[in-house]
Amino acid sequence: MTDISSISSDCTKAHARAAWCHDVLNSAPDRFDAGRQIARRLGALVEGGRVEFGFWTPELLDWRIADGDVFLEILRPRDGIDLTATAADVCFDRTLLPVARAEAFTFAAASGLRLGDRETVGDFYALVWRDHDGALHRILDPLAASLPYGAFAPAEIYDLPAMQARRQDTGYFEQVRGDAPHKFAPPTSILQVHVPTATPGGTLAALTRQFERLGVRVAAGLPLEPDDELFAGYDAVQLLPVEPTTVYEAGPDFWTHTGEDEGQVTAHLLRPDTTNWGYDIVISGMATVNPVLLETARPDELVDLAAVLHNFPRHPKMLVLDVVFGHADNQGLHALNSHFFAGPNMYGQNLDYRNPFVRAILLELQRRKVDFGADGVRIDGAQDFKWWDASVQDMRHDDAYLQEMSDLVQNVGGVDYRPWFVFEDGRPWPQEDWELSSDYRAVIKNQQGTDPDVFQWGPLTFAHNTPFIYTFWLSKYWRIKEILEHGANWISGTANHDTLRRGTQVSPKLNINTRLGDTKMEILDKAYDNPAVSILTYAALPGVPMDFLNATARASWGFIRNQDDKYGVKVVSEEAISLKWQVDEYAYSIPGAFRFLKELGFETREDLARFLEFLPALVEVTDYDLHTIATLLNAVEPKLAGPHPVTVGALKQIARAWMDDMHEYCNVSHSTSKLDPVQTNAMRRLRMFRLHNPWLRHNLRADDHFRYVEPIDGRTVLVSLRNAPDGGEVFTICHMEGGETGEIDPLDLLPDGVSRNDWYLAIRSPGIGTDYLGGPITLRDSMGLVFTRGLDVTHLAGEPH
Repeated sequence: MTDISSISSDCTKAHARAAWCHDVLNSAPDRFDAGRQIARRLGALVEGGRVEFGFWTPELLDWRIADGDVFLEILRPRDGIDLTATAADVCFDRTLLPVARAEAFTFAAASGLRLGDRETVGDFYALVWRDHDGALHRILDPLAASLPYGAFAPAEIYDLPAMQARRQDTGYFEQVRGDAPHKFAPPTSILQVHVPTATPGGTLAALTRQFERLGVRVAAGLPLEPDDELFAGYDAVQLLPVEPTTVYEAGPDFWTHTGEDEGQVTAHLLRPDTTNWGYDIVISGMATVNPVLLETARPDELVDLAAVLHNFPRHPKMLVLDVVFGHADNQGLHALNSHFFAGPNMYGQNLDYRNPFVRAILLELQRRKVDFGADGVRIDGAQDFKWWDASVQDMRHDDAYLQEMSDLVQNVGGVDYRPWFVFEDGRPWPQEDWELSSDYRAVIKNQQGTDPDVFQWGPLTFAHNTPFIYTFWLSKYWRIKEILEHGANWISGTANHDTLRRGTQVSPKLNINTRLGDTKMEILDKAYDNPAVSILTYAALPGVPMDFLNATARASWGFIRNQDDKYGVKVVSEEAISLKWQVDEYAYSIPGAFRFLKELGFETREDLARFLEFLPALVEVTDYDLHTIATLLNAVEPKLAGPHPVTVGALKQIARAWMDDMHEYCNVSHSTSKLDPVQTNAMRRLRMFRLHNPWLRHNLRADDHFRYVEPIDGRTVLVSLRNAPDGGEVFTICHMEGGETGEIDPLDLLPDGVSRNDWYLAIRSPGIGTDYLGGPITLRDSMGLVFTRGLDVTHLAGEPH
């Protein structure tokens, strides 16, 4: 049994905080400056034995709610609670505490509260207000530090100072302590990771164990297996967003009230189990971690991962967080007050960046999230940060806000620092000619005066790249030339979460490069894990290369989220073509694979493929009328596999099964037994080469050379000569696509006047035997070679990393 009588309201402190807030609002230079000061005091802040609470509540002013009808609600589980349980019916003791208000801000303070930590579940809280009928309505905390039941449930009071005090990487930050905030520099390469599909466990804790094991093996000089090598050689790890995402549109909710009176609340609780690629966020809860990603339901797991990466032997790894503040899913309307929003967009809702308090709160959410210990930040969809300029009746890019994001100072272990920043910005996207007109440099141009290391995603890294279509590389040569000149501040590479997803949506009827493989699956796999492309990216082009784990593991990937009810069937119709690219008969037949679809009657891949041939066409011709779609599917002869008769409910059930099955199918663990050790080893060696030659990040100099071999003769072969600033050279030859070269001596392709003597073959792609050390060779599609002269390459002689 719990004793809630220990909770004591500190009205003096709450009123003092409200008075301070009034003073800030009156005396700050402007409302945005006031908002930034006040935002630091919002949420549930643990300070010694007391907890202070702060909320931005303009809706209480809109609705004319009196001070006496607003309370801080504290909920303490009467008999304890297991946050990892799949389901539970829990009785909470409820305490309502008085608040103090200052304009649109509401404050409370109390002692005797139970604080959450790694071992203890804390009290839950929300703000509540009473209507004319005496009913209580909740206002949730968007700045919560722990949300075990997601962004649409009461938050847990969490002891962040204690969590930070326990972290094991304070030495990593201590070494960069200075009089001014330290600015982290770019890494040499990045591994992009989707946590739920990266390991069998699918959690941050499981990913941490993966890197712990790798670190032990590296420190001991043990050999690395292929699945180890997938994670090795990078000096940065970028996680797809780890914020709380949308919930099931049609339920069930993860926190459902089942009864209440003045002193207690009963609720049916479900452990969050949605599947999502990470970008369907509701803004509320952005300061903490999606509970779906937490094995223990404790946000400490993100700190643990940061520490393991920062303490990695030989070459510490940076942690880069991907944050999404350019939009909110429509579900965000149910988590935040209306003042956060500026109207609908293609993703859901625009945020009102011009509201000074919204602007301040968004920046505070970012600051708190990065304080988990990230030393790099990637901003998703920076071209979407816009505001409506009524004077010209047009949307304007909010570059000042992007600068404010970059200027935030973080603090971990008492050390102030500024992270390395990367922006995804393809403006003028979504303008129709964006692929031609975007220079991918808008943010770099705006911010390079204050930060020479600000980065953007480069033109071969943005969404619509299809390196498995013939002439792709020759048609993109104009972009490659831009990379040579401007690429030092670009993320490079063609395999990321977006490009791989777009690749699976391409019609197989296009001019596909069949030299990449014998099947569509082989073609797609090799296109996004291509040795020649990797050699080009890591040994020739400037910038910071990035690989997506699912691509290098040759695992599947797609648009995977199972929350949709209204548009779930439409989403599956758009993803249906990925069946042709990613799933063959054998993969579908494996026991345990696609179990939900099989249970619905799609026993073979052929059954499912036939259904998915009809569905997209009917979605289009009926303008997504589910009742008509179901009627027409029932009329197909011979009958389709699956539920009979087809109803709207059955269509939604099929869509949910597709998403759940594909999410499981995309898990990297299913591909590790099929990895080619020659491929994984060659790619790791290539990353080690880049790590030991960081000068390759910079733009090509006047004495460097880059060209495609002429005449074309049915192939695209790229050659590059890079000169190291302290002496030494790197020469690469990459067969990007097309027919064989015939027998050539690669060194004959060196520029005129460059000696052919004393070159060392440092890296050869898979498909070229280890007995080849130089001289005549016939190169085929996806082959590549790296020669060096005057450089130390002993790090390639088998050193594990």
